[in-house]
Amino acid sequence: MEELQEAARVIPNRATPGQRLSSRFLYGILYALSKTWRVSIVDPYSYGEWGKKEPGILCVWHNRLIMGMTAYREFIKPMTGRRIAAMVSASNDGAFLARILVMYDVEPVYGSTSRRGRQALLEMTRLMKRGLHLAITPDGPRGPCYVIQDGILALAQVTGLPIVPLGGNADRKVRFRSWDRFQMPLPLARCQLSFGEPLRVPRDIDVHGRESLRRELHERMQEINPN
Repeated sequence: MEELQEAARVIPNRATPGQRLSSRFLYGILYALSKTWRVSIVDPYSYGEWGKKEPGILCVWHNRLIMGMTAYREFIKPMTGRRIAAMVSASNDGAFLARILVMYDVEPVYGSTSRRGRQALLEMTRLMKRGLHLAITPDGPRGPCYVIQDGILALAQVTGLPIVPLGGNADRKVRFRSWDRFQMPLPLARCQLSFGEPLRVPRDIDVHGRESLRRELHERMQEINPN
């Protein structure tokens, strides 16, 4: 099944045998670790309910990817009954991440603002029409950290879907020395996963309107993602 799924995608860089082995090992560690976390969900805008009727575009900071995947497995997929298609970098690192996403039952789409952007938007739109939620790390794949790039706004404008801010915070965590200061909750950590107020991007929005919505989305993300 996994090989058939990959055959149906456009894959600029395939994972090497070493990446395949490493991704399985890392996924096993993450899965076991996440089972020790005490997870709570904050959903004041009832995303779990309306997500059954309409897909959304999940917006997750790059350094909260692990918590975002936990939210998907523990809440989004069981509550809404929908899988997710997530955009990953069309690079060698993206090939490695894509292998892990597949193990989380996420459909990877290869592209970014700088590479395969237009093609990735088309692929995401097709998957949306099949009923999948969409997901983007708006400050990925290279940053700067917490700076929203054009991709997520363009995707919302083209599809008409609402952007759903998703936040994550853990009381005990490790911050890596990467460009995004990637966050990993420690064993037995309390993790709070929060959904922010959805944001829609009109199809006929102009440049000034887009910048205003970019600032608004950033504020909503920061509200639910304490540093």
